[in-house]
Amino acid sequence: MARLTYDELIKKHLKILRGLRTKSGLFLASKKGVTTGYDKSWLRDNFYETIAFEIIGDWGTVEKTYSGILKLLLKHEHKIDEAIKNKPSFSADYIHARFNPETFDEFWEDWGNKQNDAVGCILYRLGELETNQKRSIVKSQDQIRIVNKLVKYLRSIEYWHDLDSGMWEEDEELHASSIGACVAGLKSISRHPKIEVPIWLIKKGEDVLSQLLPRESQRKFTDLSLLSLIWPYAVVDAAVSNQILENVEYHLLREHGVIRYKGDRYYNKNSDQVSEEAEWTFGLSWLAIIHEKLGNKEKAMELLKNLIVLDTPQGLPELYFSNSSEYNENTPLGWSESLFVVALWEMNMRK
Repeated sequence: MARLTYDELIKKHLKILRGLRTKSGLFLASKKGVTTGYDKSWLRDNFYETIAFEIIGDWGTVEKTYSGILKLLLKHEHKIDEAIKNKPSFSADYIHARFNPETFDEFWEDWGNKQNDAVGCILYRLGELETNQKRSIVKSQDQIRIVNKLVKYLRSIEYWHDLDSGMWEEDEELHASSIGACVAGLKSISRHPKIEVPIWLIKKGEDVLSQLLPRESQRKFTDLSLLSLIWPYAVVDAAVSNQILENVEYHLLREHGVIRYKGDRYYNKNSDQVSEEAEWTFGLSWLAIIHEKLGNKEKAMELLKNLIVLDTPQGLPELYFSNSSEYNENTPLGWSESLFVVALWEMNMRK
């Protein structure tokens, strides 16, 4: 069968991604009916899923998604108020990262609910849309109020030394990727004329981040999530960026994707769960996007070609099992679809 062109691949994966969109504007993490729990909406996944629509200029989709997210946050304003008043003692009292996309209700089962980067990424995009794209989402008094409360929330939880479950929703640690997301979010939203961000609140995060990097945490030397600090957040200088990239590629890059970190037990192929880590497809897209932006076009092209081979009729899987052509049920993964579109678009524009 003939391979699809870049244009055809972009159209295919945008169609798949649109198929994950709900009436509220929020996207599911994966298709309806999966038994893994991925037929729900995550704040972080919506952040990454909408980047594909940003890059093609489909601002209607982006604006509807973020308007939906603001409505969701307003529904839980009482919870945010309580967290501002009293720093939460339990993970259930934090802003959850996962919701019903239609009712905006939280899911209460234990799912590593303490995820500070999920708040940071929303602030980041709202700020970028306001200042860089001139597409203000935060306009009404209700919206301005709730976004100001998100800033106060990060101050209350003391995000710069708050142990959270991070991007992978697992053990509570001090994660560089979470602190970096909050720093980027606060910096970005501070440019909004009606959002108040104390300078010291950003500086607290920057100081701790400089001490942690290039590690992800005390336990993890390197981690796929650190790529977010290079792109999209751009909160690290060239020297740290190069160190993160070198560490990720040397320790985590595999044939079918990038493992999240060494010792990852999620879908680990080995029964002892201490090796044979699963290989995440969006890691290849992420690296390709970064290399393209750094001017390493040949490396970006190589990564993209490897990724195209992994594509399936249903879209890109969340992950492949180690050293295997077998992939898991979360196919397509919206996050993978979006970053693939971004990588394809960037390379197509610069052929």
